[in-house]
Amino acid sequence: MAKGLGDLMKQMQKMQASVEKMQEELAGKTVEGTSGGGMVKVVANGKQEITEIKIEPEVVDPEDVEMLEELILAAVNQARENAEKLQAEGLSGLTGGLPIPGLKF
Repeated sequence: MAKGLGDLMKQMQKMQASVEKMQEELAGKTVEGTSGGGMVKVVANGKQEITEIKIEPEVVDPEDVEMLEELILAAVNQARENAEKLQAEGLSGLTGGLPIPGLKF
């Protein structure tokens, strides 16, 4: 029984190393979200960190700040969702598609 536990620990350590490597790779990948027909663009990395926001000058209207806020929010949420999908794809590759409770980034 002790040998089985040792093998399990080795497998867990190997998986942990794989997860760490994948996290590093995800940090180097980017996804984006857009709104307003591309007038607002938000770039995030695979760790769901927002790295860039671009706003076309035409969409900036001092009389309608609320619209700009909504466009930014929509683009940020889309970028975050795309980053989550990127993480899920990477995680699926590590686990062979099997969900492992508690394994998140």
